[in-house]
Amino acid sequence: MSMMRTKPIEDVIAQGDEEGGERTLRRRLGPLDLMGFGIGIVIGTGIFTLTGVEARDHAGPAVTIAFVIAGVASLLAALCYAELASSVPTAGSAYTYAYATLGEIFAWIIGWDLVLEFALGAAVVARGWSGYLAELFDLPTALFGEGSRVNVGAVVITLLLGVVAATGVRQSSRVTNVLVAVKIAICVFVVVAGLFFVKAANLTPFVPAAQPSPEQESGLTQPLTQLLFGYAPSTYGIAGVLTAAAVVFFAYTGFEAVANLGEETRRPRRDLPLGLFGTLAVSAVLYVAVSFVVVGMVDYRSIDPGAPIASAFSAVGAGWASALVSIAAVAGLTSVILVDIVAIGRIGFAMSRDGLLPTSVGAVHPRWGTPFKVTIGATVFIAALAGFVPLSSLANLVSIGTLFAFVIVSVAVPVLRRTRPRLERPFRVPLSPVVPVLSALACLYLMTNLSVETWLRFLAWMVLGLAVYLLYGRRNNRLARADAK
Repeated sequence: MSMMRTKPIEDVIAQGDEEGGERTLRRRLGPLDLMGFGIGIVIGTGIFTLTGVEARDHAGPAVTIAFVIAGVASLLAALCYAELASSVPTAGSAYTYAYATLGEIFAWIIGWDLVLEFALGAAVVARGWSGYLAELFDLPTALFGEGSRVNVGAVVITLLLGVVAATGVRQSSRVTNVLVAVKIAICVFVVVAGLFFVKAANLTPFVPAAQPSPEQESGLTQPLTQLLFGYAPSTYGIAGVLTAAAVVFFAYTGFEAVANLGEETRRPRRDLPLGLFGTLAVSAVLYVAVSFVVVGMVDYRSIDPGAPIASAFSAVGAGWASALVSIAAVAGLTSVILVDIVAIGRIGFAMSRDGLLPTSVGAVHPRWGTPFKVTIGATVFIAALAGFVPLSSLANLVSIGTLFAFVIVSVAVPVLRRTRPRLERPFRVPLSPVVPVLSALACLYLMTNLSVETWLRFLAWMVLGLAVYLLYGRRNNRLARADAK
């Protein structure tokens, strides 16, 4: 039963309220900074690639509806995050919430899962950043391309952003805010300029008639639902829109990184919900607007899935806009990498402070005010992955890790309501436990749409993490040492 012990809420809050020392972070962020971090990580590859892929393969012009459905599902999870983040403002987000509600073993599992999510996410995006930069400036593919032996571009950008993340959260916030401003400005330009080229014929029929998918997946590459229930994937129609929604949902993932900054926010009980909802609102509006413009400019069957926005402008004779789109992509991906590194540093800090990882790992720099050791270590690890490992086959692990975290957070809300009914909750999820249950079920459904091989890789990572916990964390964490006295 020692693995099911929980961390008292009072201890969690007290740790965040401490001042000074190498076990506390500096409160320097406001709501706009939090929105900058959130938008910086959410608006990335999704808006530049998923729009074209899902419009062509599954939803047609109704990909716009798919983004709306995915946004609603994300909102359900964000409501749960907002209640927990405002009630227990701390580093570690879902890891700490699980520790305070479900038990130590669940906390370790979710912490280990989040390390996977953010590390792989940063590495995948770093390789994408390198490719976009090579295309923009015609750089040698032997150093920047996906086929290179060592992706120098991915390594360099990871190391540079790791330095920014390690030397101060305020510096990270400033860099992120600048990149986000560039990204949003160009996305708005794409919408405004693209509206002049929208043709009604390209939007009709808005939901194309359903038809069987031309390619049937099998074996380990098929979705889990297809293996379990024999469902055949459908192209277009309502089923196609729902399939597209399951895919484009991942374009919204990352907003939970805002909750990791609870101990670095000046007024967390007010600002964390504002940061979470502001991030989702801006991202959803941009996603829906950009997807509508893209499918309105060109026939969805002719969209280039690799560069849908740039190709759409080229198709209407406005190729000059493709350079602006590439700049937005580089800026967008840069901010994603930076926020991923910042987030993984806070998760490692929270786990080391609790003793589940060696306490020296999470030491806070006396001048920078950041968990510099774990940040530097994570940066080196991510740079190695980005430089040497083609990660296209592992990208879905980011998605399954995120959805698993969402399930844990959704379950934690009603559990904490029951175990600590008098806890101050500046923000409360409406209609609890209905909304948290719907959030958990929606995330589980989306997880089942991922491939069997993704599930197997995820389970292998979890088994490795469980071994680390049993060999070190179970006996050396703070609660275990307190019980031994």
